[in-house]
Order: sequence, then C-alpha cells, then structure tokens
Amino acid sequence: MKSDSILKAVLLLSLCTFFWGSCFPIGKHALNEVHALTLVLWRFVIAALCLAVYLRFTRSAKVQLSFWQWAWVIAVSAIGVGGLNLGLFTGLSYTSATNGALIMALSPLTTSLLSSVAQRRLPSLIQGISLLVSLTGVLLVITNGHLASLLDLQINHGDKLIFCGMLAWSFYTYFSQGISRWMAVIPYTLVGMVSAAVVIGIMCLASPEVQPLTELWHSSALGLTEVVYVGLFGTVAGYLLWLNGVQRLGSATASLYFNLVPIFAVLTAFVMGQAVTQLQLLGILVVVMGLLLPRIKLPQRSTPQRCGSFD
Repeated sequence: MKSDSILKAVLLLSLCTFFWGSCFPIGKHALNEVHALTLVLWRFVIAALCLAVYLRFTRSAKVQLSFWQWAWVIAVSAIGVGGLNLGLFTGLSYTSATNGALIMALSPLTTSLLSSVAQRRLPSLIQGISLLVSLTGVLLVITNGHLASLLDLQINHGDKLIFCGMLAWSFYTYFSQGISRWMAVIPYTLVGMVSAAVVIGIMCLASPEVQPLTELWHSSALGLTEVVYVGLFGTVAGYLLWLNGVQRLGSATASLYFNLVPIFAVLTAFVMGQAVTQLQLLGILVVVMGLLLPRIKLPQRSTPQRCGSFD
C-alpha cells in the first residue's frame, strides 16, 4: 500500500475517533433530556435518512447480493451497530463518559483475539504486551484503582452494559472487513443504520415509558443540537470514516486507533465542564502507551560480514 494511502487512512480514522470520542460527553449530556433509547433511535433515523438521500441523488448502482449474503449483512449490522449503541448509551446513564470511552478502547483486544481465533494463529508478542497494557489502563479506571474488586465482580452496572456493547462492536469490525469486499461502504452503512433503527424501534415500542417523538419535541435547542450532532457526526461521518479505514488497513490495524477515542472524550468532557479525575487521566496514559508499543521499532543487531569468500 502506498504511503499517501496509508496516511489518508490514518487521518480518516483519527477524525472518526474524534467524532466518536466527542459523542460520549455530548451524548451523556443529551441523556438529561431524552431517554437512552430515544437518543439511539433518532441517531439512526437521522443517519439513515442522510445516507438514503445521498444514494438517491448520486444514483448509485443497486446492490446485487444473494439471500444468504443479505441475511449475513443484516445480522452483522443489527448485532454490531444496534448492540453497540444499545449498550453504550444505556450504560452512559449509569457511568461517566470517560469510563465509557475507556471501555470501548478494549475493542482492539477483542478484535485481535477474534481475528486470531478465526485465523487459528496466536498474536505476536508485542501485540500481546500492547493489548495487556491497554487492558490494565481500562481496568484501573473502571475499578476505581481497586483491581481486587474484579474478584467480586463489583463493577458499575453501566460499565458492564458498555462492555457488552464493545463486544458487539468488535464483532462488527472484524466481519465488516469481509463484507466490504462485495458491498460498497455507503450502502453497507445504510443497511447498518436501518437494521439498528428497527431493533431499537422495537425496543421503544416494548417500553411504554419511552416516547421518542414527545421527548424530542420537548427538548431544548441545546438538546436537539446534541441529538443531531450524534446522528450526523457520530454516526454518518463516523461510520463511513471507520469502514473506509477498515477497508484500507484491515480490522486488526484499524481497531488500534480506537484507543484515541478516550483522549478525545476527555478533552471534550473537559471543555464541557464535566468532571475528569486524575485516575482517569492515568488510565488514558496507560492506554495510549499500549497503542504506541507496536509502533516502537527496536534497533536490530547488524550481522557481522565475512571478510572473504571461497566461492
């Protein structure tokens, strides 16, 4: 792959993680006015409408897939996209935005493990160390510095929900690499948005306390802006940039950039006046160290050359 193509992929993934990172504190603030299911539903409705209009005006070619290919695309989208957002925004009702972003940073670990199991190979030593360091940083934060609490499973309920969402996202990231070979990014993203909207819509119908239209109607101008931001930038732009990055670099490499999400989440939370603790900052530092480890190239010992040859 050419260096300029790699650089473009890196920039796209960095911009994607900024959008997603900023959605944690913005989404958490929006939950003061709307229910988590309402926020997620409108997120996908907005995204699906934008993508449908785009495909309509660009007159993109229709996707020709078999029944089983369509079934696989819809299943991966519903579980990955719907599961992620259901766990994420429901969990944010019970935990901090920074905690949520740090848990999502475990995605490289689970994606790499999923890839290793599927391909029947072990991760490299440096990959293993990198993932272990990142995991330590996340656990440091979600246990509030008391790692012994893992033995009693005394972890915040919101953290557990977001962890489940993270597993769904790792599933989506890995299998999207294969799907992208026979389906263009934008139609695939649209299928993901529609599939997730259907899943969340059914859950809204099953929850009488959730009133998506009424809640949005009575929201303040700031609340409406936050919902639209999550829909446009955190969903449409974010997913398109992410899938492009996965297509260019592969799921295992692209997933490493997910570690940048907590950094942007903390910066946005700080700007918005939300609390950021020293322990959370330490956790972020540890996670970033884990991200950088595979990029460190150790000096290689030169092989001594023989003085002569008898050939």
